[in-house]
Amino acid sequence: MSLSITTSLPGLLRQAVRFLLPVECAACHTPLVDDPIPYFCSGCWNTIAPPSPSRCARCDRPFVSPLATTYSPQHVCQSCHERPPSYTKAWTLYPYRPPLQDAICLFKYGGKVSLATPLARLMIDRLPPLDEIDLIIPVPLHAERLREREFNQSLLLADRIGRHLNIPVSCTALTRIAPAPPQTTLSRKERLNNLRGAFSVPRPESITSLRILLIDDVFTTGTTVNVCAKTLRKAGSGHVFVLTLGRTVDASHIPDRIFAQRAHPLL
Repeated sequence: MSLSITTSLPGLLRQAVRFLLPVECAACHTPLVDDPIPYFCSGCWNTIAPPSPSRCARCDRPFVSPLATTYSPQHVCQSCHERPPSYTKAWTLYPYRPPLQDAICLFKYGGKVSLATPLARLMIDRLPPLDEIDLIIPVPLHAERLREREFNQSLLLADRIGRHLNIPVSCTALTRIAPAPPQTTLSRKERLNNLRGAFSVPRPESITSLRILLIDDVFTTGTTVNVCAKTLRKAGSGHVFVLTLGRTVDASHIPDRIFAQRAHPLL
């Protein structure tokens, strides 16, 4: 009996706090009562689902048609074929669309660091095989951006994934040495120019031949993680892999069930 009461205490406390300080779901705006995810109801959170299983074998970009990999599982997209990235393989786990997009924006720009754990759990639930990783590195922020934001969202995600996998995490092996405007405001060509010489490996001997997993929150064009991977490889690392929580994709690449669930939550 006492165990049951103890187990229910967190839920009772949440209900009491939300009764006194009402909070709405950031996605559907319904009042939150006992939902375990901060700022989101379970109904909205449960609509977060992976993209189409037919994806580029190198950058994980979803293909429009599932036939693209039916007879050629290692098929790569045109971009990777013409300009092979510096990383060995990238995994992008979910489409960057609401409610995940809302959650990442609250986490990254709104300072809602309590979302770090549920967002990391989304990544952990879909982790690819990572048996050969020696070191996890989050995509770094420049010191000016870090002072402004007060935390690196990629480091918070990497920390939780590192603990889950029992793999060391380093926030000093790769540093950003040049400030720059946000990548989201730039074209692909501008992104490349924006990041030229932006990253550095202070102690190359610390990563020599290590197989590295780079972690970031959102994969847009892949320019940032590719420049990071190129910097690490030039410094003497082994293979570099990439893991991101969300990816900007066309609506045509998202499973219909996501839209169906959003329109009919009870389905």
